Amino acid sequence: MTDDRITRLSRRPVYHNDWMSVYEDQVRFPGGTSGIYGVVEKPDFVAIVPLDDRGRIHLVSQFRYPVGQRMWELPMGVSHGTPEQQARAELREETGLIAGTLRHIGHLFQAPGFSAQGFDVFLATDLTQGQTELEVTESDLIADAFPWPEVQRMIAAGEITDAATIAALGLLLVRGLLPPG
Repeated sequence: MTDDRITRLSRRPVYHNDWMSVYEDQVRFPGGTSGIYGVVEKPDFVAIVPLDDRGRIHLVSQFRYPVGQRMWELPMGVSHGTPEQQARAELREETGLIAGTLRHIGHLFQAPGFSAQGFDVFLATDLTQGQTELEVTESDLIADAFPWPEVQRMIAAGEITDAATIAALGLLLVRGLLPPG
């Protein structure tokens, strides 16, 4: 059996702020040649699929500066504590919803070609409405609920293009956890 791993020979920090670090790694590829690899380090995050008792999925929309457009996506983010604590906090902050039941569905990787950042997917049910607690950077955030067939239409029409949202919904769909439609 051959070794198919890429081996890091050295690492040089390129950039760092409170949200991310960028490195340039000198590496050896499986065939023995050397090269560089750019790596972005960011903390793992959570993505929450809030599904209410009427079969609606609650989404949020906000302007995403790097792509220059407003996007519909699942509530998600990074906060303190365990992934479950993060999921409860992000859901409450962005939508005001409180989950009576929060079920961990799986762990996915955001962009493994350049980052080890992953995210935990949670299904939130038995929802009650409370007050949002938006951060300053979320001042333009709006929340709305859509029936699952409408979310499917939005994905097919290119109205939902966030990869983490589509991946999380796909994970729930293949596990039979979304309503018919």
